[in-house]
Amino acid sequence: HWIDWYDGRDATEVMDAFHSDRARKMLPRLPKSKPDTADMLENSVPKDTNVQIEFRKLRDKLEADGWWKRDIKREVRLVGIWTSLVIGAALTTKSIPALSIWLLSLSFTQAGWLGHDYIHGIDKWTDKFRMFATVCGGLGATWWSDKHNKHHALTNEMGVDEDLATDPFLFTWAPSPENDSPMRKIQHYIFWMIFSALFALWRVDTVQVIIQAVKEKRPKAKKDFYAIGIHYAVLFALFPIKVWLPSVFVSGLLSALIVTPTHQDEEMFDEFQMDWVTAQFRSTRNAVTTNPFSEWLWGGMQYQLEHHLFPTMPRSNYPKLKPILQKFCDDVGLEDGYRETNEFKILYDNWKIYKKVAKMDAVEGALCSRGDGQLGAIDMSASPAAMAARKKA
Repeated sequence: HWIDWYDGRDATEVMDAFHSDRARKMLPRLPKSKPDTADMLENSVPKDTNVQIEFRKLRDKLEADGWWKRDIKREVRLVGIWTSLVIGAALTTKSIPALSIWLLSLSFTQAGWLGHDYIHGIDKWTDKFRMFATVCGGLGATWWSDKHNKHHALTNEMGVDEDLATDPFLFTWAPSPENDSPMRKIQHYIFWMIFSALFALWRVDTVQVIIQAVKEKRPKAKKDFYAIGIHYAVLFALFPIKVWLPSVFVSGLLSALIVTPTHQDEEMFDEFQMDWVTAQFRSTRNAVTTNPFSEWLWGGMQYQLEHHLFPTMPRSNYPKLKPILQKFCDDVGLEDGYRETNEFKILYDNWKIYKKVAKMDAVEGALCSRGDGQLGAIDMSASPAAMAARKKA
């Protein structure tokens, strides 16, 4: 769990980012550290930066101004578009199978973006639609929360952020010889095939996580289990394999092209980042869409920075948040803080990363994408609290 990496570290911004005001008010009820441990932690953790302090003020203001209020009419419209895609795909399975594949692919991708927004959400609408991604996209809410929250809490931290763990198929930095693969040398030619497998892999992971969650009797695991059953029952009933199977891979390609470029060309960290806010600015780049179709297709992921700083905020508010964050960067002195690039150039820049790394030699001692680098308290017991506990023992 992401919070294991924050043992003995300041998780204020991350806790604020993930939870509602109501949930945060419950924190005082949790068990408290002993006074001597609290003093030790206070003295061992770096003082809050000006960026952190000003960001907390900004968040408080946004909350007071109602930025978390959801536009229900807009949500109904987006769900309606998704429904139209599914109906169109179902009606053309026999007459125009190629069109059916395209429409179903778009529906899978949009189910992912809508579900992503709803799983993060903290309002009544999202409470009701939490299983949307599972029922409509085949992507489990339990799996998504486990994987995705770690990405948000530890963005671009090598060895921890699972979104960077795409080897041995794709590498975003030169690996050590023992972790290298012959595929790396041609990754800039075959990346699209790897991208296409994204949704297929996520679907397999979803089923595995749901089964394990049910065995462990995790909260809402059975809802996820029934939801994924409904998804596949409807999918197999309405669509032949010649339609739904290609659609899984086409939607995987579309989604991967959207989710990968907003982080992979930015800074990556080989150690824990104490200032979570600054780390989000340094590791994230927005995509500037060029037409209404792209604006819809990207599903809010073009506002990646806004989403990372305020993941529970309805995505419909992100465009209005952009100038506020740009001003915030100027006010706190974050140079090159707000980063954005044309949607086509950001894809090209991401491809250049794959090409650059493909031509590099392996590097002895390079970090592995899994379990190396910023290992954190869970793997090395390296946090201040864990080290203090060992001394007492």
